[in-house]
Amino acid sequence: MKPLKVTSNFEVYDSVEELPQAIQDLMKTAVEARDKAYAPYSQFKVGAALALNNNEVVTGSNQENASYPSGLCAERTAIYYAGATFPEAQIKDIAISAKSMKHMVEAPVPPCGACRQALVEYEVKQKADIAVYFMGETGKVMKANSIKDLLPLIFENSVL
Repeated sequence: MKPLKVTSNFEVYDSVEELPQAIQDLMKTAVEARDKAYAPYSQFKVGAALALNNNEVVTGSNQENASYPSGLCAERTAIYYAGATFPEAQIKDIAISAKSMKHMVEAPVPPCGACRQALVEYEVKQKADIAVYFMGETGKVMKANSIKDLLPLIFENSVL
């Protein structure tokens, strides 16, 4: 038996204002998308904004359904739309913001496992890292330089 050590590195910013201006703007767009979420069941709204290498910005928000949990997360809403609309574009950055309708969310909220898997699929496909910036409603912002920092042991199509 050999142990396997898996490590990930993140950057932590005390506030959005510490981010580069382009990422501040992207996070603002994610917040605007978050406010458009349809979350009557979970009362938890998430918005995502993707910056593409063709200078387009694509957004998504979580969309729930009465047959909860068969809705779709903000990150997958955005990434699938980007893939369908701009199939040749690469995703450079994604900004994510989350807000509870029940309490203040101050801690950074990373993508769920299903979204991590969907995002890493695009990262592998484009052969380029996607930087992920995530926050709650207010407070600190975390940055991962790659989806692989959030999902280090990826399942990819080479195993199929």
